[in-house]
Amino acid sequence: VLAAWQRPYLNIFKHFRVEEWKRSAKEGDVAALTDTRMKGTIYRIRGSNPASSYLQLPRAGTQSLGLTGRYLYLLFRPLPRKHFLVHLDVTTEENQVVRISFSSLFKEFKSSPTWLQFPFVCGAAGEGTARRGVPRAAPADARWTCLVLDLPSILALYLSRRYSHLRGVKLCCNLLVRNLCTSDLLFEPGVTFAKARLGDLSCRGVAPMPRELAFPVPTGEQWHDLYDYIRY
Repeated sequence: VLAAWQRPYLNIFKHFRVEEWKRSAKEGDVAALTDTRMKGTIYRIRGSNPASSYLQLPRAGTQSLGLTGRYLYLLFRPLPRKHFLVHLDVTTEENQVVRISFSSLFKEFKSSPTWLQFPFVCGAAGEGTARRGVPRAAPADARWTCLVLDLPSILALYLSRRYSHLRGVKLCCNLLVRNLCTSDLLFEPGVTFAKARLGDLSCRGVAPMPRELAFPVPTGEQWHDLYDYIRY
């Protein structure tokens, strides 16, 4: 059951005050920028190789975030013509730490009892799904993406393990990151609160995106025409 302070969702960057760098760490070329299109602060992580620059939560590897939400949301955009890498460290009910990694560098899925590596194919605007084809550097017009990871399902499916909590996150270059969040709710982009109430989506555990996690959609535009939504 989600602790009260993590309900209905936890905005990780806000809660851990990433911009102060007291509870988070950065290495290499990591900058906070104001993005007018995103209407807020984003973090740009860039470097010559994925290990050289990163943003890490919590600050020390010995600590744990202790976040128990079922879904992890990563709102990001790959930097054009570059490769990126994301590591998530999760803890199982048996207290085993498993690393789940996504990267455009991985050519194929690989697994071991302590590490799952998922290839990530960056979609270009108008290309639809971001999973087809072979991993490659991000295209010039790579889109802002909402990546949703069902952590208990990933552990159960690939390792037959039971999920306990999210221990740590390491966002390596080359990325623009808007936000990170955990929740037991499945947020659907492009769904308004009025529409959610009408369709009674809450029975299915589906909810509209909270405002602080939502990508801006200009009047007359559709969310799915502008951004990618990928669920694992």
